[in-house]
Amino acid sequence: MFMGTSVLSLRIDGELLDRLRDHAAKRGMSVQDYVVRTLIRDDFDERFHTAVEETEKFYGVT
Repeated sequence: MFMGTSVLSLRIDGELLDRLRDHAAKRGMSVQDYVVRTLIRDDFDERFHTAVEETEKFYGVT
């Protein structure tokens, strides 16, 4: 298993970045730390799967 580090670059719109900044600031965190903490949460996989399903329904993919 590879245990090194990698770089993830994201392009997000300004409104979403502002929301992330607000959430991170409330917790005294940087945006990067907040995003990483969110990704490692135990329920992230379940929440991500649900979000993908809802997006597919919205766009008529499923």
